Amino acid sequence: MVALDALVRLCPPPAEPPPPVDWAQAERALGTALPTDYKQLVETYGDGIFDETIWLLVPGSAHDDCDLHAQTTERNEILTDLWEFEDKPAGLQEAGARVLPWAFEEGTGAFLYWLARPGQSPDDWTVLYNEGRGPLWEHHDMGCLAFLLAVLTGTAETDYFGYLHEVLKPAKHRFATADQILGTTEQ
Repeated sequence: MVALDALVRLCPPPAEPPPPVDWAQAERALGTALPTDYKQLVETYGDGIFDETIWLLVPGSAHDDCDLHAQTTERNEILTDLWEFEDKPAGLQEAGARVLPWAFEEGTGAFLYWLARPGQSPDDWTVLYNEGRGPLWEHHDMGCLAFLLAVLTGTAETDYFGYLHEVLKPAKHRFATADQILGTTEQ
């Protein structure tokens, strides 16, 4: 909860709470439990974008681009095709290891994934960043909430998000809901 409290202080969530997620149904659909820190993020922020850069995926989003299930299916198909021609990153060489997307970077094709290893609790999953339009993968030995907080505070050791603090340096961090950015949809 400490990381979530720090994130909320740094980047206030929407005034109106996001719609509730049926976690049991979401996890059944994915065939796996999901990390506690991710559930906290979703329950606090919902689908949307942090600092006009990192889109949070949410189960059951009205927007396909932000829907965890739709993006998991799409990314699995893309990566299956990709790995016919490219080697999998080191963490995925282990039998039964897989990635699940939890966020993506605006306008780049880059995705943030969990690295899910066999027999590992979802709360122990770590973050993999894939640049999207190239073969590079970057591993971060932390969960999604800690990684997001590190990126927004400029403390993440990453080759990819340094520009957030070097170039953008927001005076105030901002979260915008998917509906605010993409418009509301009727379900």
